[in-house]
Amino acid sequence: MANYSKPEVSQAEIDAAFSDRYRAMWNCDVQRKIDADIEANRKADGEFQLPASAAGKEIKAEQISHDFIFGAHIFNFDQLGSCERNDRYKELYGTLFNSATIAFYWKQLELEEGKPRFRPDWKDSEFYWNNCPVPYLEPHWRRPPTDPVVEFCLAKGIRLHGHTLTWGNNRWQIPDWLIEKLPEQFRKNANLQRDPKNGTLLSEALNAPFKDMSAEEMSEAMPEYTERINVLMAKRIMEIAVRYGDKIDSWDVVNESATDFGLKNMIPGSKLCKSWYGPMPGDYTFRSFKIAEGVFPEKAKLNINDYNLSDDYLNQVNDLRKRGCKIDIMGAQMHLFDPQACQDIADGKNTAQSPDEVISTMERLSKAGLPLHLSEITITAPGGDRKGEIIQAEIARNLYRLWFSIKPMMGITWWNVVDDCGAPGEPSVSGLFTRNMEPKLSYFALDELINKEWRTNLVCKADKEGKIAFRGFRGNYRLSWQDDNGNIQTVEQYLK
Repeated sequence: MANYSKPEVSQAEIDAAFSDRYRAMWNCDVQRKIDADIEANRKADGEFQLPASAAGKEIKAEQISHDFIFGAHIFNFDQLGSCERNDRYKELYGTLFNSATIAFYWKQLELEEGKPRFRPDWKDSEFYWNNCPVPYLEPHWRRPPTDPVVEFCLAKGIRLHGHTLTWGNNRWQIPDWLIEKLPEQFRKNANLQRDPKNGTLLSEALNAPFKDMSAEEMSEAMPEYTERINVLMAKRIMEIAVRYGDKIDSWDVVNESATDFGLKNMIPGSKLCKSWYGPMPGDYTFRSFKIAEGVFPEKAKLNINDYNLSDDYLNQVNDLRKRGCKIDIMGAQMHLFDPQACQDIADGKNTAQSPDEVISTMERLSKAGLPLHLSEITITAPGGDRKGEIIQAEIARNLYRLWFSIKPMMGITWWNVVDDCGAPGEPSVSGLFTRNMEPKLSYFALDELINKEWRTNLVCKADKEGKIAFRGFRGNYRLSWQDDNGNIQTVEQYLK
């Protein structure tokens, strides 16, 4: 692990960056409650039987992995402009992050119909990106081919999460070549335009041409497109399952569909959904989960994911499960995309991420009875200066501690790891590292929590039968001792 030198930050600097109102929201009583909940919900008592050579010996217990998921997306794999930056980026997976979210966005995974970018070509090489003058203008920016990323993560023992199989978003998910197969009159009425920088379609939604039509009328007006989008979306799920089903631990089967559910756009039995995005397969959340359940192995976790954390989302999950869908984990997004939002939090003007509001939201979602995953989080450094970095780091530290303390929570995934490496419209100052892969204060805040405060390392003594007992954070442990011959013996045990 890189030995980064942490800058000194005085308490006076922290105090100057935050208002009295913010400090009041995160007061000592709140912090003590968080500590107590972490102790209760993230730790366990373990008792282990060791070999006879351990009897009566001092046992060194070292935690070597976490049960809890600390993840990040890995969308900038080999794309950071130099081998040194790329190596620093890759090193984070297995040291700070134990899980990587891998990009399976349909639009860039299959830039050409029938030619998915599973394997890399020369445009995916370090050499290409190291010599690319303006990376974000490339259509495959932040969308590396999946095979090398999967192989990298498997080699390092990183948990893999696929994102996303089904999503209605036309700008980021639905391939341009599929949108262009809409009947001409609908494409014309949608006023489709291409980004002059990279040539991709700019249409955020294709619902305008269908404003006065029902879902049934839509499918009748374009039967060929209706059949095509249903067949191709099902084929895509099956194709990915065949290639990666035994390699990837979990999947966002459907992304950001709760709004369609709340608008009552999901009609069981329909051929087409009049989604707020545009035309989608009928009842697409239900169909996607049923297809995924049929083609992925039972051990694969099937997730649903959304930024809409209203009752619509909870009701949708309950409805899908009632109808027989296998949903293992409920993903919740938290993006503070506007740097001003973090400044307002520090000033005590924005209470949306206060302890009370966070707990209230998570308690509501937990009524579905599923583990919760903070699947995409963005916290910015307003102003991009030292004060902004202090604000980002302190907000991240407090929120991570609170999220970690919540019993149904199973993981937290940071979104853009590196500054100025997000999608267009996402903040350039939301990374844990600068664009040159220099660590920011927020990196040190998370490293301190994940690798120090929340990692159990202790020494205990085995009884005469070789048994030991201790309380620690859930995860895998290396237990070692010196036998009577002076040899070091080790075993690994999992504390659940």
